[in-house]
Amino acid sequence: MSLVVGTIGVYGFDVESFLQRLQGAGVRLVLDVRQRRGVRGTEYAWANSVRLQRALADARIAYEHHPELAPTTELRELQYAEDERRRVGKRSRRELAAEYVRRYTTEILDHADLASIMSALPSDGIAALLCVELEPAACHRSLIAERLSEHHGVMIEHLRPL
Repeated sequence: MSLVVGTIGVYGFDVESFLQRLQGAGVRLVLDVRQRRGVRGTEYAWANSVRLQRALADARIAYEHHPELAPTTELRELQYAEDERRRVGKRSRRELAAEYVRRYTTEILDHADLASIMSALPSDGIAALLCVELEPAACHRSLIAERLSEHHGVMIEHLRPL
């Protein structure tokens, strides 16, 4: 039986549907890969660090922050510039810019200790990589998931709103 790692974004959920989606998928550990653990907009206030950790604890889901996997401010700004050029908003982005993918991979992912993440995966459920974007392909969490799949043989399950 293969290990499974999920990915999940904040957009498209409220706190109740987010927790239900995690629990329904058997998530036991959330790996937060955001640099800044806040989300703009009152509808997403539940996803700010302290509130999110409290909600996860109440749902008996463990939480770890992995800022070493977060894109730098410079990389985020590179993606925002490409979003502006393409005239797409962060919440409607469908894919990452090629230069962002290249630089995130070489500057962050190639130096990340994913073996330590693998050793911390729960034995009785799955872990889920958390960021904000709705579409996995529009977020760096998909790059992390792809690397985990390629190098560690995990199966990937993208958790979207139902």
